[in-house]
Amino acid sequence: MKKLLILIIVLTIVMILWTCSPNKEEVSLKKGTSTYELAKDLSEIVESLDPDVNKVLISTDHFDLSTGEIIRFMEENLGSQTEQLKQMKAENLREYIQRNARILADRKLLLAEARDADISITKQEVDQAVNAQAQSVGGIDQFKQGLQDRGLVIDTFRDNIQKEMLIQSFLDQKVSSTITVTDDEILSAYDTPKTVSVRHILLLTEGKDEAEKQTVLETMEDIRQKALAGEDFAELAKEFSEDPGSKDKGGLYENVKRGVMVKPFEEAAFNVPEGEISDIVETRYGYHVIKVEERQMRDQTLEEVREEIREKIKQTKIEQAFTQYMEQLRTQANLQTFDL
Repeated sequence: MKKLLILIIVLTIVMILWTCSPNKEEVSLKKGTSTYELAKDLSEIVESLDPDVNKVLISTDHFDLSTGEIIRFMEENLGSQTEQLKQMKAENLREYIQRNARILADRKLLLAEARDADISITKQEVDQAVNAQAQSVGGIDQFKQGLQDRGLVIDTFRDNIQKEMLIQSFLDQKVSSTITVTDDEILSAYDTPKTVSVRHILLLTEGKDEAEKQTVLETMEDIRQKALAGEDFAELAKEFSEDPGSKDKGGLYENVKRGVMVKPFEEAAFNVPEGEISDIVETRYGYHVIKVEERQMRDQTLEEVREEIREKIKQTKIEQAFTQYMEQLRTQANLQTFDL
């Protein structure tokens, strides 16, 4: 459950959810308020953030999400840190606003679903959550002072906590409780190699056009043929590889765990038979040829790691189910996004 909560938290810049408006009421900013002035300052960087325009960035059957609402959202939850927004370049600020528009829209959809499901969170539960966070910084007084120093208030924080808990409870019921892990899945994961040692040769293609990439590809095929003909792979890596992290070590990466390498590289590393050389593998960095040196299995017995494996499989399934559920919600709400 903790990992799902982390997933939800990392998807948003702060813990807040806004109530959905059945009448699609527009959130506009009043002249003279600090939020209006913030929006005006930001519109000097990105013109379409002008509060007098209040451009709609996301529309659904249930609500429209405008720049005014997003900027108010950020000010109430970032406090004095909103000053950093004024230092952003236009392209970075535009992407930042649009990303948080998508996040906030998802949160509004989830909150509506939670309330329709009659999920509730008691004041006592909120108190316990707030006190737990306060104790980590020395107590409630220090916690309030910390919020105040950042231009935030405890009441807003409590409201955010209550809404986040509401959504978490709903997702536990809707998503997490439906997930099961079979013994066959656990055994399959246990029998999968845990780490791999490889040598590889990389020729970079970043920033190159298609004609240049084709030339690089032909060069890589020549190198691969040398390796297949029996030339020492480590010496070929030292001579040709453009990977500074492994070139001087003959292209060697030892005992690399799953999830560390980019996906196409990882798939080859864990599927090409030991001692053999891969086809040319393309990643965002360039073209690779990989020689699999060795794959290592787990040191522990199945029973020693059964619950650890079960939990990892479960969390992966929860994340996948959460992603699918959000796609379903967006489709049902006819969610549309617009460029800033």
